[in-house]
Amino acid sequence: MNRSEVIKNTLEFVKKTLANAEGGHDWFHIQRVYNNAKLIAKGEKADLFIVELGALLHDIADYKFHNGDESRGPQLASEFLNTQKVSEEEVAHVIKIIENVSFKGGKEKKNFYSTELKIVQDADRLDALGAIGIARTFNYGGFKGRALYDPEIEPNLNMTKEEYKASTAPTINHFYEKLLLLKDLMNTETGRKIAEERHRFMESYLQQFYSEWDGLA
Repeated sequence: MNRSEVIKNTLEFVKKTLANAEGGHDWFHIQRVYNNAKLIAKGEKADLFIVELGALLHDIADYKFHNGDESRGPQLASEFLNTQKVSEEEVAHVIKIIENVSFKGGKEKKNFYSTELKIVQDADRLDALGAIGIARTFNYGGFKGRALYDPEIEPNLNMTKEEYKASTAPTINHFYEKLLLLKDLMNTETGRKIAEERHRFMESYLQQFYSEWDGLA
């Protein structure tokens, strides 16, 4: 099976698997990350096949929707890729991308690095920024039944991975606990440039949010 056929089959597999997913982690999220990853890859020396597979499969079974189980995504991706006769080396690389792409509090030390991971990670993080990032954040907050904002609950900037995964804080706190940190965590030049613009948009949004909250605008 040639690479283009594998990508085509992967697209169909992901669309079907995520048909009823939460709006911020559905097929359209995957599609945006996939497009972002291909754009970023143009400026990097990378294996585009691995980049595309990593982008398409990075959220195939997000732990947030599987009781915190981080093994389900890699397992599902591996099982699928094996049906596509993808080489063991390529499958292993894609699985490493899936295992390492997520933010999870941003404090974990990584033990795997590759250009392809950096590209997919930047592409995924870009979708957590700007107008789309804001929409996804509030969509997920609503899905989890969280408050929009509570001035009495301050953001926790020193969470462990476990605390981050278990957090039930108001949605606005997530801007400070993750979204506004991403600009400085980008891996590629293309990713950084796009992130800076989206970061500024989020800062402007927060200013407007607080003005409206306090009845000043």
